[in-house]
Amino acid sequence: MLSSPAVTANGTSTAEGATNTKYVVEEQNTALVGAIGRPRRVLDVGCGVGLNGEAAKRRGAHVTGIEIVPASIERAKERLDEVLAIDVTSDEAVTKGLAGRSFDLLLFADMLEHVADPIAVIRRLLPYLEDGGHVIVSLPNVAAWTVRLGLLAGKFEYTQSGILDDSHLRFFTRETGRQMLERAGLEVLRLGQNPMLVRAAKDVVLSAQRAVAPGGTPDPESLRKSLPYKLYQGLVRPVEDVVAARAPELLSFQNVYVARKPPKARKLSLTVGMLTMNEEDSIEAMMGEIRRVAPDAKILCVDSSTDRTPEIAARLGARVLRQLPPRGHGPAMELLMYSAAAESDLLIYLDCDFTYPADYIPVLRRIVEEEGVDVVNCARTRTRPAAMPLPNYLANRSFAALAHVMHGIPTCDVHSGMRAYRSSMMRAFDFDGEGDALPIDTLLFPAKCGYRVVEMPIDYQERVGQSKLRKIAGTVWTMIRLVNALPVGQRGSSRYELR
Repeated sequence: MLSSPAVTANGTSTAEGATNTKYVVEEQNTALVGAIGRPRRVLDVGCGVGLNGEAAKRRGAHVTGIEIVPASIERAKERLDEVLAIDVTSDEAVTKGLAGRSFDLLLFADMLEHVADPIAVIRRLLPYLEDGGHVIVSLPNVAAWTVRLGLLAGKFEYTQSGILDDSHLRFFTRETGRQMLERAGLEVLRLGQNPMLVRAAKDVVLSAQRAVAPGGTPDPESLRKSLPYKLYQGLVRPVEDVVAARAPELLSFQNVYVARKPPKARKLSLTVGMLTMNEEDSIEAMMGEIRRVAPDAKILCVDSSTDRTPEIAARLGARVLRQLPPRGHGPAMELLMYSAAAESDLLIYLDCDFTYPADYIPVLRRIVEEEGVDVVNCARTRTRPAAMPLPNYLANRSFAALAHVMHGIPTCDVHSGMRAYRSSMMRAFDFDGEGDALPIDTLLFPAKCGYRVVEMPIDYQERVGQSKLRKIAGTVWTMIRLVNALPVGQRGSSRYELR
């Protein structure tokens, strides 16, 4: 955001003693929006005109904005579900304004640097964030190369916009921003950034905007709507992202933090999910096994069958989501994950063909509930199972070795058909199921982004029914996803545990 209000991060006002009226250049915070995932209920603190919250709303979230500048409130109401005028520095105002509400994501886009005590603001809002809920914070980077050059020249001068905006009360480096969030009681999972490369020429851009605007005051959204800006975002920004990631402390305009309220050890509501396709011979027995080991669990089937599988599953109490015509494993898995995340705290997924024993469900559940783990990956291939053909075993171990070499994740099985996923973790990502091999993303993304992942060996048994594996398509998509996951998070993970 190229904003420079005198009082808030998003307002339009005149600085005391100034002769020229400031204005705000409104744009989406690209790194922040890219980290939103698919939340259910969002609180956008200091929402401005609502551009960032609007991105969450497009992904299905109910978005509540907080803003105190009247002009911004009116524009934000056009984009968000509701906008509240609340002074977040006041305990009384927050208690009165948010009573009875809860959220699974809090957004602070270039807002905390405008308050005297940002830790107090965060702590004041954390009671309204559910257990394991996420917080995304964007802070201007006072250690950017442009500021450093100014200091070398003996200059630290406030400006009308940017990192040294004259309404900023606090300044942060990448590390002091992390420390501030940790002191507020948050677990920082990963860091991103918006680059300070082309943006260093913003003064020239803003001068040009003023020169061509009627009356010298351009529309705050005219820049982001312009063709040059769209070309920059599509062609230049991806290159900048790669360069800035090499030295983010120096090359970042804004540091973007993804943190969360640490999940507590507690009983979690459970959905057991399966992808079913012509499982008439196994579905009744499989559901019986699930009911035996997890009688309180909901059962969810995403089904593409042409036989009686969906009727049997529904008769036995499962929720059945039909996917016809069949679109493949990836889209079905995407539907399963986000449908389960909308109704339960935990998803345990397994195949419906008895290759994975249902007896492991309570084990996976206990690991997530009691140990604060986010993903449990059941590895079939620590050693070769008798039920797995040798070519399949060698292919699976080769894919796992590639994941280890490319991403630093010491997995033995990237295609396991049995896993446990904490729902708050799933909602923190926007997984794209198009194509095959989605389990690669749902393992590597959380592992590289700071979540706790446990990998444990599991028995692999003879299949009941016919295999639906698409070997050629699966291999191609495996390679595509391994490459596409390279820029996600950080290489390696100190929180990936082999048991």
